[in-house]
Amino acid sequence: MRILHVLDHSLPLHSGYTFRTRAIVTAQKARGLEVACLTGARQGASAEDPEVIDGITFFRTPSPRPAPSPLREWREIRALERRLDRLAETWKPDRLHVHSPVLNALAALRVARRRAIPLIYEIRAFWEDAAVGNGTGREGSFRYRLTRSLETYAARRAETVAVICEGLRCDLVARGIAPAKIIVAPNGVDMVLFGDPPLPDLNLARRLGLAGADVVGFIGSFYDYEGLDDLILAMPLLLARRPRAHLLLVGGGPMEAALKTQAEASPAKERIHFIGRVPHHEVELYYGLIDILAYPRKKMRLTELVTPLKPLEAMAQRKLVVASNVGGHRELIEDGVTGTLFPAGDPQALADALDGLFANRPLWEQRRDQARAFVERDRNWSSNISSYMPAYQQLTGKA
Repeated sequence: MRILHVLDHSLPLHSGYTFRTRAIVTAQKARGLEVACLTGARQGASAEDPEVIDGITFFRTPSPRPAPSPLREWREIRALERRLDRLAETWKPDRLHVHSPVLNALAALRVARRRAIPLIYEIRAFWEDAAVGNGTGREGSFRYRLTRSLETYAARRAETVAVICEGLRCDLVARGIAPAKIIVAPNGVDMVLFGDPPLPDLNLARRLGLAGADVVGFIGSFYDYEGLDDLILAMPLLLARRPRAHLLLVGGGPMEAALKTQAEASPAKERIHFIGRVPHHEVELYYGLIDILAYPRKKMRLTELVTPLKPLEAMAQRKLVVASNVGGHRELIEDGVTGTLFPAGDPQALADALDGLFANRPLWEQRRDQARAFVERDRNWSSNISSYMPAYQQLTGKA
């Protein structure tokens, strides 16, 4: 069976989106499927087309002429449709597996109907909610409502809809999408990449001033919805009880400048370390320095509906996890068993949760064992990938 994945972007770009794609495709290839990928115009210029990265073949879509929105999006849809149509003629996929955002689905649905190729549409987050979370949209605006209607349109016309969590599934059912056509393919961890817990690099710890410290950390993108401002606010409260506490922030993003300004004004500024973005192969060095990974996401539709990937990676590496009690976290973390949950938007509660874990080190090994076992059993990509197979086999290509 030949599966063509249609994507917004891919490797060599690094994001949770690209790492999920790599895990899916790698696991499918290991099962004997023939798999390739096509990225849309937002991937940007590539040196080659096709391009092979980590053993995966990526076909590329040329960028259309620049234009203001919404003409820009329309041109991107048309460019992807034309490239996909040519590729369907030459590569001849048996199934199209189209990943959000909805622009990809709008392009692929036309090709799928024209060429009678069964299509599965995978929604990793609703585009309208992602725009609100990224600060580029406003809930309830005309653009928000239009995007929401397009998302529903695409879900109704796809033969099968895959979502990454129960929150998204329930929302689609409430929109009138038939439950029988929705499958849940949850976020998972590639245990080959994240299965070996890193040992602390003592030289790196000394260079950063973390030798002997109680280290709280966050590794990821600095978006407003991640709640890193609450984490910075919690640091003076934690230091009052844990004088050896330090905060390690690894990554970057739209909120980086504001967070650095906030940290500079904090009484805990000497204990807050911004590392910046690091190459993917170096990320595990920083995981190795951190005692507790903190995920203080704010409460909003995006975080209530969508499960993140980073807490799973942390649990796979036997790291303790503290997270806000938004819906996406509650679906992944059992409070007091695989992690600790605290009320979202409450820096004092966050400081209390961190202090409680540091005060109970004898419980750490059991917590690590339970979290690791959960990921190996329920969130391992080598087994998670099986959720797609019945859908692939049942698709008939009929409208």
